[in-house]
Amino acid sequence: MTTTISPSTPTVTPRDYHLTPEEIAHFDEHGYVILRNRIPADLLKKLQDASTRWIADGHALENETDGDGDYNFATRPSGRVLFRINYLHNKQEAASLELLGSPEMLGIAESLAGPNFVPTYESLVFKNTGDGAPIDWHQDAVHPRNFRIFNVDVYLDESRKGAGSLRVAPGSHKQIVDVCQLQEEYGWDAPGVIQTELNPGDVLVHDVMLVHGSEATLANKLRRTIYYEFRSAEQILAEGPWDASFVDQRLRLIALGRAEWQRQNPGTPGFTWNVSERFEPELTDDAEFELRVAHGVHSPGSYCSAGNVATKPNGRPV
Repeated sequence: MTTTISPSTPTVTPRDYHLTPEEIAHFDEHGYVILRNRIPADLLKKLQDASTRWIADGHALENETDGDGDYNFATRPSGRVLFRINYLHNKQEAASLELLGSPEMLGIAESLAGPNFVPTYESLVFKNTGDGAPIDWHQDAVHPRNFRIFNVDVYLDESRKGAGSLRVAPGSHKQIVDVCQLQEEYGWDAPGVIQTELNPGDVLVHDVMLVHGSEATLANKLRRTIYYEFRSAEQILAEGPWDASFVDQRLRLIALGRAEWQRQNPGTPGFTWNVSERFEPELTDDAEFELRVAHGVHSPGSYCSAGNVATKPNGRPV
């Protein structure tokens, strides 16, 4: 199995918003790294307020099929509940773009994916008050591991042990894991598993192949997390599942995000975008089109459910 990761280092002198060499090493070895107090208090408050309105908009839908499929529901013991909202940037709240264009976010992206980082997904995942359903062990996506692919998880609420906080299996990102067998053999207490605790404004960065999940809880408090996935343009063009057109459209979100961050922070130096001339995008005049770039296809993950990626003995996808 290939273990080479590229690009491996930032192409600019590290600043306070880039990851340190120690943080990058922890991510590569364990599959995750926690960044405390990463999101400034004023931006955190904007994101909390925006998420409240996004959730209300989802609950106001007359039918689950409304909303372009951006609002995902699941069947819980209490009935059908909204748990995920996709394509945040066209949901009439500028805070998601400000977050995307912030040095705190883009410094992470460049540190791990190099200068041609691409924002590939953006979503809000949450458990409403009283909805303590489990999220079974899983790997978000599987890939040949020639490049880093990772999620930046921005916590809007506290997450505590004993209250369904995220469990991670350090080192599990290095191969495909049979999560069904893991669940059957160990339940939630597999050897080496760590239960994380995070506060509002903390960020957990995790490899998309890191095995993670959370058990069921009673009387669950509201817990909201914003997820931004990043990959390098080079990875997408080499391995898919998208093409150059998708890369170009998605990179326009970076330009829009940086502009929004600058509007909200006038006179403050923003993130210096080092994207290669080859990938530098040109914006169109259609803002609504720019803000929602549909995926069409997805990278398969490892789940104990229908659609789970199959594995060969060497751990590679079939």
